[in-house]
Amino acid sequence: MTQSTDKLWTRSFVSACIGNFLLFFAFYLLLPVLPLYLIEEFGTSKSMVGIILSCYTIAALLVRPLAGFILDIFKRRPIYLLGYLLFVLTFVGYPLVNLVGLFLFLRILHGFTFGLVTTAGNSLVVDIMPASRRGEGLGYFGVANNLAMATGPMISLFMHDYYSFDVIFYTAIASGLLGFLVAFQIKSDKVPDRTEKQPIAFDRFFLIKGLNSGACLLLLGIPYGILTTYVALYGKELGIHSGMGIFFSLMAIGLIGSRLFAGRMVDRGKIVKVISYGTLICVIAFFMLAGLKNAENNNYTFIVGLFYGIAIILGIGYGMVFPAYNTLFVNLAPNNRRATASSTYLTSWDIGVGLGLVLGGRIADSTGGLQVAYLFGALIVTVSLVFFVRIAGPHFEKNKLR
Repeated sequence: MTQSTDKLWTRSFVSACIGNFLLFFAFYLLLPVLPLYLIEEFGTSKSMVGIILSCYTIAALLVRPLAGFILDIFKRRPIYLLGYLLFVLTFVGYPLVNLVGLFLFLRILHGFTFGLVTTAGNSLVVDIMPASRRGEGLGYFGVANNLAMATGPMISLFMHDYYSFDVIFYTAIASGLLGFLVAFQIKSDKVPDRTEKQPIAFDRFFLIKGLNSGACLLLLGIPYGILTTYVALYGKELGIHSGMGIFFSLMAIGLIGSRLFAGRMVDRGKIVKVISYGTLICVIAFFMLAGLKNAENNNYTFIVGLFYGIAIILGIGYGMVFPAYNTLFVNLAPNNRRATASSTYLTSWDIGVGLGLVLGGRIADSTGGLQVAYLFGALIVTVSLVFFVRIAGPHFEKNKLR
């Protein structure tokens, strides 16, 4: 393999990373304030917040299998750009809706566009990077998401203290439009391999060989959905009423740092080990997070320090498993099923996150707090770890194609 073939940092790859950052920056601007928006502007309950927000994820996961199928047939760049533009335009509706029903419809529509653009982007970036550096490349591509996580929620919560919700919505629109212009610079003429005509069947929409690993990833997504949606409310339960954006920033630092070395380990063939260790770290972190409620009588500074420390630990754990699982699904699929593999990876994650959104609110309302929800999350991640070590990991080693 020549040196030019191994080149990762091309203009297209840089544009893909920047475009991905600006897309997720717009996404994360809304993520922490939407529960507050629904409660403050519409007077909804925590359970209703979970249901409304989960519709976004459900819509995304419903469109992913179809998107993966289409992306394996047609050129991916035009579909990616179309999805990106539709995703940005949907933001325009947020300042305009004034009924819960309309807001719910808008979230569903936004979820469809998000599912399309993220599936297309994940497939397109695999096309423009060398196979020998796929784990590393996906790690850097994911770092763009994490940088958005580090800055988006922090800026959003800061803006919430000083500006109206409309200003946050307009900022998200501006970020998305700029990201679309950058993404337009990506060059890729790759046409999916269609030499073999295949009948339309379930395995054209979902990677059957990825079912076991998909189940593990789904379980990992449940507590992540609870975490990202309700952590600001949990902080208030612990007496932490300000600086919640710092939690996301510290978590992103952990995600970025672990992604960089995890991607290189993945390229050395240590996918199973990276996922196992990363999941174990998440288990420990969620048990610690749930245990914070029992430590309320301790020094306030101690509680705050531990709360933010857990954010870094969670970032390290999830930062390890993301590029590893992404590469795992790609390595289970033939070259003409890459988009289907990406769709399966993202669909499994979306189902988990969507369940977390609903379950987190329901558990909080029925138990009077979020501690039980995070304890539930810790147990779910433990199940994911055991299932992966005993079943999914060995299955991957036996069935991987590269």
